[in-house]
Amino acid sequence: MHRWNTIALLISCLWLSSGSLADAQSLATPTMQQQVREVAELLEGVMDTTAQAKANPKAPSVQMTTCQVRLTNAAAPSAILLYQEQALTEKLAQPYRQRFLEIAPDFEAKAVRSLSFRPLQSDRWAGFCNKPESLRILQKADLGSPVCSVFLKKLSNGYLGETPPEGCPASVRGAVRITNTIELNASGMNTWDRGFDANGKQVWGAQSEAYQFRRQQAGSKR
Repeated sequence: MHRWNTIALLISCLWLSSGSLADAQSLATPTMQQQVREVAELLEGVMDTTAQAKANPKAPSVQMTTCQVRLTNAAAPSAILLYQEQALTEKLAQPYRQRFLEIAPDFEAKAVRSLSFRPLQSDRWAGFCNKPESLRILQKADLGSPVCSVFLKKLSNGYLGETPPEGCPASVRGAVRITNTIELNASGMNTWDRGFDANGKQVWGAQSEAYQFRRQQAGSKR
């Protein structure tokens, strides 16, 4: 009888230990919705490549500004919508790249998906983040055309994001396909944004090093 009591006690301890371990792992790993919020918060604010441009005269000095916006009658309450623009630091009023980003969970890929849209009437949105959040509202038709998805997976110190292996179709400066890999964390973001022609030759984008955006202003203008 003593032997069976000992075995039962051991089994009970093992069960409790495994349960405690599972609970600890659950607490350590953010839910997908928490990861969506974290990715959005890491993207928001102002980053630039000024430090990289000073160290490497061939690197452009670019500012990236990102803020949260709101879609009227949003169909996906689990998604967060951002507006993002990039401009040369000496021409901030003339952004050369503008996107809306839908940040949402992708349970099949076990990742956070950032789906970018190219807005119609791009001039209308320049400097949009300068408005208070209460005025940053748009209609679904304002989003424009979907461009590409980047899937971000949680790392110990941030997120690693990649486009699908085949990239995304494009028609930008001679490129018919674009790929991107990003490293996103509290200090900023490294991006390997590249465009390829119909023959698979890279025609623009990162070469020997990533574009190194470093955070200048935490959070968006409220």
